[in-house]
Amino acid sequence: MKALLYTPSLPRFFAARALGKRFPVRALPLALKELPPPERPGFRRVRVLLSGVCGSDLALLYGKSPPSLSPFFSFPAVLGHEILGEVEGVRVAVNPLLACLERGLPPCPMCQQGEEGLCQNLAEGALAPGMLGYNRDLPGGWGEWTLAREERLYPIPEGVPDERAVLAEPLAVVLRGLRRFQPWPEEVLLLGMGTIGLLTLRLLRALGYGGRVYAVAKHPHQAEKARAFGADRVFGSAREALEERARRYRYLLFEGHRGGYRGVVEASGSGRGFREALALAAEGGRVLLLGAPGVEWADLSPFWFKEVGLVGSYTYTREEFREAVALLPELSGLEGLVGGVFPLEAWPEALLSKGKALFRPNVA
Repeated sequence: MKALLYTPSLPRFFAARALGKRFPVRALPLALKELPPPERPGFRRVRVLLSGVCGSDLALLYGKSPPSLSPFFSFPAVLGHEILGEVEGVRVAVNPLLACLERGLPPCPMCQQGEEGLCQNLAEGALAPGMLGYNRDLPGGWGEWTLAREERLYPIPEGVPDERAVLAEPLAVVLRGLRRFQPWPEEVLLLGMGTIGLLTLRLLRALGYGGRVYAVAKHPHQAEKARAFGADRVFGSAREALEERARRYRYLLFEGHRGGYRGVVEASGSGRGFREALALAAEGGRVLLLGAPGVEWADLSPFWFKEVGLVGSYTYTREEFREAVALLPELSGLEGLVGGVFPLEAWPEALLSKGKALFRPNVA
């Protein structure tokens, strides 16, 4: 089968980390390969229809992933953990987790509680470390075929377009985060109007949130989408949002603020976004970290000086994934987040595209 294989390279890692998006995309450690069709007892073979490019994939390719996560990935690997597939003519969303169930191990304490996303055996058992898309034993969605246990396959409701259905996995991440953020504050500020931020906004309204939602969007097309998805006001920058709400104080060369927003969701996945979220949270407010910043500097004083609370979300339970799939028929417009659909051969263009990029590995 054709697949995009990521093979780590320390020289390219350090060069990409230093240069960021200035690093030549064709020099990234990614290559289109011909691999044997995957097989493994107890797993179903899934024909990949669409697979998304996630911010965490780009962080890995450009050297921004936290080094402390390295033992829980295994390479070389076919990337792609946002997967819409097909099994015997039925469209399915693939839950990419590889927990105790897949590893042939008795359930760890977290898996016993249903919290397979927090499995304590990610680097143990019969499989290499990591979930689908970060695992050398099982291919992710950037290939023509993947493998999954029957329990990880969720049929897509009728009438849901493919470009919306492939967003089930990131939608499940957002759903879990919003559940952990309850009770919801009377107002929420969303930082970052990329895929995760817009999914958060759309899902908040779909779940019946009636409070005021503010959004920070860098680009006009993001601002337009935010308004369409239910934002009460859109700011062009975090500074603009801060000046709207907080009082500024200065001493010598230093600046501080009082006031802000009761709830802040950081969805950009950047260190800068995390620092801005802490600054924007009001005294006694809370921050939900949905993005995935790596090793970054941050002023931690808001945690004690303003008593700001912090909650994070990484994956989901089986029930949260199932609920996300069941919500897809109600979330019309999500397919508008897709910026382009690409064959595997066009991977450099996909990684440089604006908006949500998808791969269609099996091109008729």
